[in-house]
Amino acid sequence: MKIGIIVAMDKEYELLQGIQLPQHELFLVKSGIGKVNAAMAAINLINEYQPDLVINSGVAGGIDTCLQVADLVIGAQTCYHDFYAGEVSDHLKELGFEQFIEANPKALQTAQKVANGREDVKFGLGCTGDQFITTKEELFQIKNKFPQALFVDMESNAIAHVCAKCQVPFISLRIISDTPWVDNHADQYANFWVDAPKKNFELVKNILEAL
Repeated sequence: MKIGIIVAMDKEYELLQGIQLPQHELFLVKSGIGKVNAAMAAINLINEYQPDLVINSGVAGGIDTCLQVADLVIGAQTCYHDFYAGEVSDHLKELGFEQFIEANPKALQTAQKVANGREDVKFGLGCTGDQFITTKEELFQIKNKFPQALFVDMESNAIAHVCAKCQVPFISLRIISDTPWVDNHADQYANFWVDAPKKNFELVKNILEAL
């Protein structure tokens, strides 16, 4: 299987670049942060390598109280939290716009088997937007729109959007770096990079091995 993996930042790239999986052909791409960078990376990856599956991996902000720093979140669905259509919001599908994009069922089932009920692995909705969520007010705005949302990032749904248009299977595997509802979430993010990523990126590797 040809698997494309898209990450946004250098630190994420460094943690994943050493993965060797003889049964798969892996293509690791660093996109840069944000929706446009992510979408460009996805279309370039698809056009050049024709992957059988695209995975977006990296860090995310946890916006549900069930989450703790270093938990792994897997996007069963993704959406944009900063897309607003005003009075026609209820008619997006009629206009050719899918508000929620589903993860590839096979990849999702594989992740569920590997997780095997672990309490530090959660499945649910991830919300993407071109914004660092740094205040409780910003978090509450997103939760008011999407009460079921687990995490926020700046790339997942942009990549999912491209993959859906190109009919390429997609899934997002993210690690919680901070939880914006706590007062010290900036410290959470800074401390996160000390040892948490290695443990949880290992679980990402285990999921890749099981595909």
